[in-house]
Amino acid sequence: MTKYDIVIVGGGPAGLSAAYSASRKNAKTLVLEKDDSIAQNIRTSGVSWIDDMKRLAIPEKCYNAIKNFRIISPSKDIVLRGKTPKSCVLDVRSTYQYLATLAAREGAEISVRSEVQSVKSNSNRISGVVANTTRGKIEIDSNLVIDASGFNSIVARRSGLARNWTRYGIGAEYECYCDDIDPETWILMVGHKYSDAGYAWIFPISKQRVRIGTGVGRPESITDPIKKLNSIMESKIKPLDELRNIQPIEFHYGFIPNEGSRKSTIFDGLMLVGDSAGQANPLVLEGIRFAIEFGRVAGDVGANSLSKGCTRESLEQYEKFWKERVSSKIKSSLKVQSRWLQMNDESWDREVEIIQQMTVEDFLDFIKAQFTTSRLMKLILTHPHSTAKQLFRIILDK
Repeated sequence: MTKYDIVIVGGGPAGLSAAYSASRKNAKTLVLEKDDSIAQNIRTSGVSWIDDMKRLAIPEKCYNAIKNFRIISPSKDIVLRGKTPKSCVLDVRSTYQYLATLAAREGAEISVRSEVQSVKSNSNRISGVVANTTRGKIEIDSNLVIDASGFNSIVARRSGLARNWTRYGIGAEYECYCDDIDPETWILMVGHKYSDAGYAWIFPISKQRVRIGTGVGRPESITDPIKKLNSIMESKIKPLDELRNIQPIEFHYGFIPNEGSRKSTIFDGLMLVGDSAGQANPLVLEGIRFAIEFGRVAGDVGANSLSKGCTRESLEQYEKFWKERVSSKIKSSLKVQSRWLQMNDESWDREVEIIQQMTVEDFLDFIKAQFTTSRLMKLILTHPHSTAKQLFRIILDK
């Protein structure tokens, strides 16, 4: 029998960030990661935002800065040009391993090749896990378990405290070498030739390295994103025809919840964080910034709760914090997402016309789900398209 204060299931950005902040408060902390190494399998395209990365102290060497945004629909091709970089594409492997280094430096133990098989409970509270590790099958007792296992929500589901996601996105992408690309511009492609319920993308991570992918939403689409991506790559439809010498180097595949956040993310002896909690922006299906920030808060609150029995009540500060930060924004994003998932090619052309009239700042706030009342009122009053005004009013009506 092995005993820890806090066991964290999942060595992604949420779990590693929780381990960092918990260990800083001297909690004896263990991270269980089922893969052979941290970030061995990449399940995200890595889009994020520079102001968030700076606020979270992620080194500049971990991301490629983006200042221009190209959007292609069946009949439209627009570019919003910024003066300074606002977005970024993360080197996901470097970022996750940097977070692992921070956690280890503070004293957290990280166990790779360690997969949870079952969850321990005692008197209706979570009390640990049983895991297959490099040392064999071991029982681990803990005062608190943090489920940072991602889309599968392993601990919460196996405890009967959470259900399977019914709406979700699936993304498939190749990381490729290209002879020469514009490293300051990322590209979104919309319309049925790219995805019948989602979008495709080209995200540069350097002058000669780029991620090309496509995503689909379930249950709206039954399309296999891998087949769709291969078709796009083989046919070299616009804008792939502009890239020279595309050579796939890695393949990435992942799932992300797409129905909003879970109603409850705290229980006696258990916290959910990151994709396990549904803390993701439904518009562009990104959530690394949330995973890092809320992971750190989860670890901090979890460590503070050790002296209070890690009851649901002692963990409420965490849930209150993240819900105040993003819950209403996620709900508003779902309204836009619902509209987008039903669009045909003509509708997408009209949507791109709406976006073309936005400033870079307005566009980024829109897809980041930064739906403040003042910003929406400004867009309603100033945008020339009546359909755009209607869209912004729908979002404003929360």
